[in-house]
Amino acid sequence: MPLREQLRKESKTSAEWKSDRELVHSCLRGSQDAWNFLIDKYKNLIFSIPIRYGFSREEAADIFQAVFLELIQELPKLREPKALPKWLMQVTAHKCFHTRRQNSRTVSQDDEATEIPETRIPAQAELDIREVEEEQMLREALAALSPRCRELIHMLFYEEPKRPYQQVASSLGLATGSIGLLRQKCLDQLKKRLDALGFS
Repeated sequence: MPLREQLRKESKTSAEWKSDRELVHSCLRGSQDAWNFLIDKYKNLIFSIPIRYGFSREEAADIFQAVFLELIQELPKLREPKALPKWLMQVTAHKCFHTRRQNSRTVSQDDEATEIPETRIPAQAELDIREVEEEQMLREALAALSPRCRELIHMLFYEEPKRPYQQVASSLGLATGSIGLLRQKCLDQLKKRLDALGFS
């Protein structure tokens, strides 16, 4: 699917749930569309954490599935839907930590070494979680922009190699001279969205 059509489709879908509160309530009422959207919204967030921990893509996929299995079980107990992203990050980080311990314990048993003691998640992992949280804020802020702004920002900042303004303008059906103004307008909107989300 072309990027422009995909962005328009995502924008229409996300309009159905203005907040995580509405999304969670729709999930709890049994809406399959809400569950699909919830998974799509947070899949990059969850998958990025085991990758940061150095797990393979296959291991990351196993952790991803374990996190969503726990989400299905625990979602009815979530007191504050606004806390969902942080909850997902914490659960994913814990599963990464315990998977790493389990893997180390298996190796240790093979070597007849002492079992690794139970410890809390290291400070560095907690620091990484803040970075992941900020990346998710950026994804949410981008998703809240108009399809044209999202497409423009993707072309200007995410594509390699960089496209010349003439190509960007042609893809968007705009005059080359208008790209600079539109770029600034879109970045201003993005900054407002990030500020509203508490991005620092």
